[in-house]
Amino acid sequence: MSATRDNREYAVPTGVLGLAGPVEKPAPGTLPLRGDLAHIALAGTHLAAHYVIPHERRVGAGGAGLRLTPRADAEVFATLPAGSRFELLDVAGEWVWGCPGPQGPSGWCRASDLAPAEA
Repeated sequence: MSATRDNREYAVPTGVLGLAGPVEKPAPGTLPLRGDLAHIALAGTHLAAHYVIPHERRVGAGGAGLRLTPRADAEVFATLPAGSRFELLDVAGEWVWGCPGPQGPSGWCRASDLAPAEA
């Protein structure tokens, strides 16, 4: 699966990253943050094992339904309109995890819900 990455928009922060104190964990499906990874824009404000610079994609003609888990029987909690921005952060088989931007919402949708990647 091909996608573009615009390193001008999100870059790896310079200097020492750290948190000054406790941070309230956001509700699932809000910020693009999981225990194992987070959107690079959240570095310095939220702790994750890995930070990811997203690959920019577009939602396909049928729109995309975001789910909290990568399963067809999981409830769709948000719908992204056709042609809207999707920042791809993780791929697991036929499912992709991402968000429209670092403010969220974040979730899983089928890779086939995204428009074909531009070459």
